[in-house]
Amino acid sequence: MEWSDDAIVLSVRPHGETSAILEVLTHHHGRHLGLVRGGASRRARSSLLPGNTLHVNWRARLNEHLGNFAVELAKARAGEMLDSREALTGLNAFCAIVSAAMPEREAHQDVFEAGTILLDAMQEDGFVLWGALYVRFEVGLLEALGFGLDLSRCASTGAADNLVYVSPRTGRAVSLAAGDPYKDRLFVLPSFLLATQNVPPGPAEVVAGLRLTGHFLLERVLGPHGREMPSARLQLDGLAVRES
Repeated sequence: MEWSDDAIVLSVRPHGETSAILEVLTHHHGRHLGLVRGGASRRARSSLLPGNTLHVNWRARLNEHLGNFAVELAKARAGEMLDSREALTGLNAFCAIVSAAMPEREAHQDVFEAGTILLDAMQEDGFVLWGALYVRFEVGLLEALGFGLDLSRCASTGAADNLVYVSPRTGRAVSLAAGDPYKDRLFVLPSFLLATQNVPPGPAEVVAGLRLTGHFLLERVLGPHGREMPSARLQLDGLAVRES
């Protein structure tokens, strides 16, 4: 068995004296692990940093085997992101959520493409802009995993305007009129998640968006498999609150 693909590094851990186990998000083969021989060397470690994009070649005798990766650096991001506390927090949250939420070897091309856009934005934009993009990424991740939110119409009235809340039970939008009596029980719906809105996101909306997606990731994806919210994702929540 053999294939080649582009991949974002999620994590790497030593294996023996000279090798490493590499975990990546690939374009066409999903979240995948493999052995990198010589991956513990100083030269290899600089390429195998989380957030970098690699071109990988995976080979194994049988598909169910761990297999071996041969890697080539395609785009280095990690070094620059290490110099920014905000970007590093976002990078760590991205890697932790993808690793915890995505099934191994299940292809999701849209998740890879959205992840690439998000990581590039973390290098180029301020926190509020890439923070909103991060929220959109998690909304897309929920959709890819079969737990998409329905933000198109009010769950109570069917109206498509004045959508300001989300039900924590159903993941459906709720209008101002229908939801206001129960607003303490509902999530705030950030306007940047609505296709009908074209206004710049604000810091408070990023906080609200992270609370929204975090709830559904925990309740629908992580919790049923006995997993908790990764600490790196909680640190992103803390950053958002401090920036708001």
